[in-house]
Amino acid sequence: MRAVVQRVSEASVTINGKVRGSIGKGYMVLLGVEDIDEKEDLDYICDKLIGLRVFEDAEGKMNLDIRDIGGEILLISQFTLYGDARKGRRPGFIKAARPDKAIPMYEEAIRRLSETVHVECGEFGADMKVALINDGPVTILLDSKRTF
Repeated sequence: MRAVVQRVSEASVTINGKVRGSIGKGYMVLLGVEDIDEKEDLDYICDKLIGLRVFEDAEGKMNLDIRDIGGEILLISQFTLYGDARKGRRPGFIKAARPDKAIPMYEEAIRRLSETVHVECGEFGADMKVALINDGPVTILLDSKRTF
């Protein structure tokens, strides 16, 4: 499972011209599910998102997590995180999980994260327009199977 985490001062997702979700300070997260992902991958990503210390404390150091600042998460499904463009010019998406696997994992991520922070989300498979103000900018890549 992969996540691109952007620390934002605000973010929103629009579908068919209507705002579907919007947040203030927190994370805008693009979440991709791989065909071989299991519960442990979901556990890893959710735990990292909640515990990631990238918000500044009183001394300006990144020591606070999303709970400490009362932050929110905008969670967007993103199968293209598993696009492989190493060969040719068009990426292949063979490692991205099919909807029958990806949708339940995406919905479980929403449920799990919602137990701790306010979560807004997009719509799986929809054409979405995402707007955000990246605060910092701070962008973190998470992958449950490898390190960067």
